[in-house]
Amino acid sequence: MKERREFIKKSIFGAGGLTIGAMSFSAKSYASIMGANERLRIAVCGVNGRGKTHIREFSEHQDSEIAYLVDPDSRVLGERVQGLRDGKTNSNKVKGEKDVRRVLEDKNIDAISVATPNNWHSLMVVWAAQAGKHCYVEKPASHDVHEGRIALAAAQKYGIVVQHGTQRRSSDDWAKQIGEIKSGKYGKMKVSHGFACKPREGIGYSPVTNPPNHLDWNLWKGPSVIDGYHENLVHYNWHWFWQVGNGELNNQGTHQLDVAYWALDDEVANTHPKRVMALGGRFRWDDQGETPNTMFALAEFANGQYVFFNVRNVNHEGYEREVTNRFYFEDGGRLMEGGEYQSHNGSQPRDVASKPVAITPGGAFGSFIAACKANDPMMANGNMYDAHYSCTMGHLMNISYRLGEKVPFNAKAGRFGDNQLAFEEFMKIHETARDGMGVPVDQADYIVGPWLEFDGEAEHFVGDRSIEANRLLYDPRRAEFDLPSPGSV
Repeated sequence: MKERREFIKKSIFGAGGLTIGAMSFSAKSYASIMGANERLRIAVCGVNGRGKTHIREFSEHQDSEIAYLVDPDSRVLGERVQGLRDGKTNSNKVKGEKDVRRVLEDKNIDAISVATPNNWHSLMVVWAAQAGKHCYVEKPASHDVHEGRIALAAAQKYGIVVQHGTQRRSSDDWAKQIGEIKSGKYGKMKVSHGFACKPREGIGYSPVTNPPNHLDWNLWKGPSVIDGYHENLVHYNWHWFWQVGNGELNNQGTHQLDVAYWALDDEVANTHPKRVMALGGRFRWDDQGETPNTMFALAEFANGQYVFFNVRNVNHEGYEREVTNRFYFEDGGRLMEGGEYQSHNGSQPRDVASKPVAITPGGAFGSFIAACKANDPMMANGNMYDAHYSCTMGHLMNISYRLGEKVPFNAKAGRFGDNQLAFEEFMKIHETARDGMGVPVDQADYIVGPWLEFDGEAEHFVGDRSIEANRLLYDPRRAEFDLPSPGSV
């Protein structure tokens, strides 16, 4: 809680020289002060996939215009630039650029939005902050724990607006539901449970080859140490390789992890879990991908609350898609997304006053524009502080999985002690894998990760397996794209 108060204080009163009342800036940051009628000039970085949504939102919003599109793939970049120039929007004078560093040198740019692969996210936040530019960064805001801390330090120091691409933070419905949970309407929450269960297919195998001429391979790799180019990396399947992506848990799952974190009691909502574990596997596909397509993960907090998380991607007859959150309470009652309450032994919601969590209106992109024009980092719906903590929870779960050992695929694989609810939730996934996906009992293997203890203040693991786990808090980086330390941003 102390660290969050310091973040708010620095964001409002000017670690980077920003003073909301007087609207003054120091030389540390020249993020522009905009008049009410001026448009925010934005560079969209990464224009394939999710980047197309950024282009549409910012080019059509009356208070913003796209000045640059940035992408290392000249073919994709050319198509997007031409599309904007041909369109009837306020962004038809857009320029194309492959290297964001050149764009950040342009004093007329107010902000960048980042829809690149995950390995670029934190670096772009840091570079934007150092250049005095605001930053909308897609989820997850970091590819590893260490760089997330550096991005947070940069946001604090320079006082820029950073908004995380977790759109549920901009949802009136979710703000209302989170407010009701925190009010005690349903009693004490025991477990905040997220689900990223959507059907996907295997990606097969692609050989290592020379990158195509239209791709600047050095810029695409950015910070990551990657052995060689293959077509399963560009442009989407990088999600399933640890050097660049974070698997489904911190892909689609980042949205649901963030909601799960958001709903925790205030006493722990701004802390890290004290221990984590995960188990799962990459079943049925026999492909090149590295991350699990089936996963159950747990994070325990100091007050005894848990976050559970499910990943389930393998399609099959009768597949039930669940991209959602649920909340389990001490009296046995359960709350579903949208407010449906499932009573247990007569449990009922309490008659208590509740109010929605305050959010900036305008949706994910409109609220970011408003925060930038007001030069107010605390107007961001999902600022860099909240992004760092919710993303770290997923990174820690993934680290447990990556340190896991093979265990026969059966109901005994889970190691949950006396946590009966955890066992019940694991069994739902196990039975789905066994009966729906057809994973043969005792003829396949789970990867079962260890319980890992985490020192949230120091942001490192302690206890058993901590030496191995701490190595995974920081990805190897190439020198050209290295990061400063948190204290020297």
